[in-house]
Parts: sequence; structure tokens; C-alpha cells
Amino acid sequence: MIPGAFSYHRPATVADAVKLLTDLGDDARPLAGGHSLVPMMKLRLATPAHLVDLHSVAGLKGVSRGDDKVVIGAMTTQHELLASDEIARSLPILQEAALLIADPQVRYRGTIGGNLANGDPGNDMPALMMTMGASYQLHGPNGARDVLATDFYQGAYFTALEPGEIMTSVTIAVPAAGHGYAYEKLKRKVGDYATAAAAVVLTMAGGKVATCSIGLTNLHETPLLAIEAARAVIGTTLDAAALNKAATAAQAIMSPAADARGPVEYRKHVGGIMVTRALQRAAGRAK
Repeated sequence: MIPGAFSYHRPATVADAVKLLTDLGDDARPLAGGHSLVPMMKLRLATPAHLVDLHSVAGLKGVSRGDDKVVIGAMTTQHELLASDEIARSLPILQEAALLIADPQVRYRGTIGGNLANGDPGNDMPALMMTMGASYQLHGPNGARDVLATDFYQGAYFTALEPGEIMTSVTIAVPAAGHGYAYEKLKRKVGDYATAAAAVVLTMAGGKVATCSIGLTNLHETPLLAIEAARAVIGTTLDAAALNKAATAAQAIMSPAADARGPVEYRKHVGGIMVTRALQRAAGRAK
């Protein structure tokens, strides 16, 4: 189908974008990569009267390193993350996850900010950001504010974004040297959302898990941080009993929808398997 009629705006600054979104209110939608919004418009499931294209807004792209943090502009594409030497050095799990997002054509256009700000429980990056303790900078009519990824997601497609606000950057603390990481994703085919996925970042000391964080994708109406599952493996050698305890704790907080990817119990079952695999692979990478 063809989208309904709309007015097109292409602001040059964050302030201009915020003013447009504030003045136009509910009739306006920001446009980043467009992979979620444009298909909905073509199906007439979304009919905004105004599109505010963020591609010309200065300063919303790029990756920079400062001391112990990496800052990523919200309009940085998945392809640009994959091409970044800084991401490869400091946050390699981002590249591992980005390679599992859709296909190359989508990654050339899709942005990290769009993936994070949409509130879609099937998107890969939100759980990863929660796992890494990331924070998002939001700009709106009242200025800028920072919101932790763990506080941002409130329900399916509902986030902490206030009217007129846009996400401008993501800040991630660089994990400890020698950390282990893994993103395990089960999907039906290339380009599909995850049936279940798990992110793990951990460190090892003396052959045992010293620190651990686990995130879950598409296993609830929001991304999940599996705190009890991570606690279950700290101080262990990741033996079979510890892995089983972690998987069980992770499954306890899962509440996936029954859909074409499988019934609820199946998706919870493979969710536990993704947690186990991610833990094992992350430990194998830790130094």
C-alpha cells in the first residue's frame, strides 16, 4: 500500500527538531532509519500528518571514546557500528549483535537510536544496553536529561520519552579488560526477530565468575535484565548445576507471547538455552 499524505520536515539542529515535534504534537513522528515507521505507514497502521527527518541534524552521528566511556550518536547506523575500530576494541558485543540484526541492506539504513527508542520488545539492542548499564541522552523542550536503559522501557512500544523529546546519544561504560561477552540469538530466518536471545557480559577471576550481567530479548513485553540469573553464576566455575540454576532463574521472569515463533513454553525453553550458551561462550572469551 501507499502511505497517507504527510508533510515532510528536515531540521538541521536538535533544537529545531525538538521545536517541530513539540509544536506539531501528536501529529508528528521523528524519522530515523524508518524500518519500523515506514512499513506501518504503508499499511496505514500509522498515519502521521508530519514526518520530522533527523538525517540532517548535526552531531547525531559518530562514535567517540572518552576515558572509560564510549558515546554513540543516536543516528549512527548498524553498519557504521560494524565498521568502527573503536567499537571493535571497546564494545565488541555490539558488533556481534549488530551482525544478527536483519540483513546488510537494513543495517546500512537502520540506526542504533531507532532500534533503542522505538520500544519494540523484539529489537536486539535494548536488552544489550541494559546488560551493559548504558544510559540514553534525551533532548526535549525542557532541555537534556539522561535516563538509564534499565529505566527507559515501560511496556511494549512505551518508553520514558516525553512529548517532543528525541534520543540524541547513548553512553556505555567500557567493560573491564579481558571481559567475556556473547549475544546468542535464535531466529527462524535471516531478518526475523528473535524467537529468544540472551546477552552476557562477565569477568572471571581464578577460574570463577567474578561479575556477570545477563539481558533477554523478545521474551517479555520489554527487554529484561536477568539479575537473579546473573547472581546464580557469580562465584561458580559455570558447572552444569550453576548453568541450570541461571537458566531456571532467567525463565522465571520470561513472559513471551505465543506467536508464529512458537508457544510460550517453547520460547521460554529456548530462552534458557540461549542464556546457557551465552554464559559458556562469554566465559570462554574471558581472560
